Amino acid sequence: MPELQGQCMCGAVTLTATPAKDALGACHCDQCRRWTSSMLVTFPAEQGYAALGPVKVHKSSDWAERAFCSECGSALWYRITLSGEMHGHTQMAAGLFENAIGSPLKLELYIDKKPEGYAFEGERRQMTTAEVEAMYAPPEEGDSQ
Repeated sequence: MPELQGQCMCGAVTLTATPAKDALGACHCDQCRRWTSSMLVTFPAEQGYAALGPVKVHKSSDWAERAFCSECGSALWYRITLSGEMHGHTQMAAGLFENAIGSPLKLELYIDKKPEGYAFEGERRQMTTAEVEAMYAPPEEGDSQ
């Protein structure tokens, strides 16, 4: 995949990232809808992405953080902070990169939280709140996982 160049709304933050795959995902969780006033559309980024400028990071859950431009508030990325296999996994906000829009939408998260006022066309994997949160839940006491 080619390296992409992007920027926040005001241009104070510039980003360079290489998509890990040719696919977009949309998240309809409560936090993403509050953060963007809609769903957050992202692509998975390879390690080694770069962001220059006034980036602020907010720990948004027990397993993740969100980054935004401290000047204009543009959403930049969502990153897994939980230790383990997915630690550091980063989803870049696709709207920051003009040429990321050509990728197909392959995944919708928190589909049971999606407002009724819109829907995407086509087939894709859709995961409910329970399915998504099961990926991050700590093992039950006595559980061998």
